[in-house]
Amino acid sequence: MILAGDIGATKTHLALFDDEKIVVEEKFLSHEFKTLSQIVYQFLEKHKQKVGRACFGIAGPVEDGRCRATNLPWVVDTKDLHKDLQIEKVFLINDLEATAIGLTCLEPGEFATLNVGNKQKGQGALIAAGTGLGEAGLLWEGDKLKALPSEGGHADFAPRNEEEIELWHFLRPRFEHISYERLVSGPGIYNLYRFLIESGKEKESAAIKERLLKEDPPRVITDAALKKSCKACVHTMDWFVSLYGAEAGNLALKFLALHGVYVGGGIAPKILHLLKKETFMRAFCNKGRFSTLLSNIPVHVVLNENTALLGAAAYGRSAER
Repeated sequence: MILAGDIGATKTHLALFDDEKIVVEEKFLSHEFKTLSQIVYQFLEKHKQKVGRACFGIAGPVEDGRCRATNLPWVVDTKDLHKDLQIEKVFLINDLEATAIGLTCLEPGEFATLNVGNKQKGQGALIAAGTGLGEAGLLWEGDKLKALPSEGGHADFAPRNEEEIELWHFLRPRFEHISYERLVSGPGIYNLYRFLIESGKEKESAAIKERLLKEDPPRVITDAALKKSCKACVHTMDWFVSLYGAEAGNLALKFLALHGVYVGGGIAPKILHLLKKETFMRAFCNKGRFSTLLSNIPVHVVLNENTALLGAAAYGRSAER
């Protein structure tokens, strides 16, 4: 039996796999626990199964089996997990590496195409916005896919126009470093909304203001935008989609991702209708002399939100060390 986990700042998703099939799965709110070991112990106590291997994909850089999570106050170490949980082999990989491996586990119907493009052999890229912004390179070696983890979501945000220069100045007192993750993520949606309201570019409705006090802000804004019930929220999400497309295009250039760019994470499937509008691909391709090159790159949205979990399980099955 293999234990697989997708460890994010908002939720920790665990599952037991028998071969390639999920036997049982459960989700936990990450912030309610002090360590990953506590969550896993609770899960295994409830679902008593003999686990020989475990692999966890985690949002943060992994070095020598150890990760200081980016948006969680956790330090996760395979040595501690092995000792605490008495599992023979424990592996820890970056969550985008897990997602990349998981791409090979999906069926064609689990992708939505934003741009057909002209797929070529070689390199691709993966971008995934959720609580944070993950990015990775993809390299096909024959039929095998190799993931190239990165922390590209934390690279400097580059304003594209005067309004985004204003946005940068708005964010500067709030953050020591303004990265793309501050904008292309769940919290980033709220940062964009607050700028539009506080700068006077949009007016905040009483109904949305009340909901924001009681509910998760990104969900409120996204919901109102999809229902077209709030002008400020529609403006926010249009801008978010444009920034998402722009950074996806940046990533495509950095990896020369002629094989294709995949858009993963928890947000994309929920706003697929917005991503299919011209806004995303227009921003993706708007790279001056390289616009034509980018317009020929296939772009696909990953619809299966368990992709990272499937990838972690696949890694756990195949890892030799």
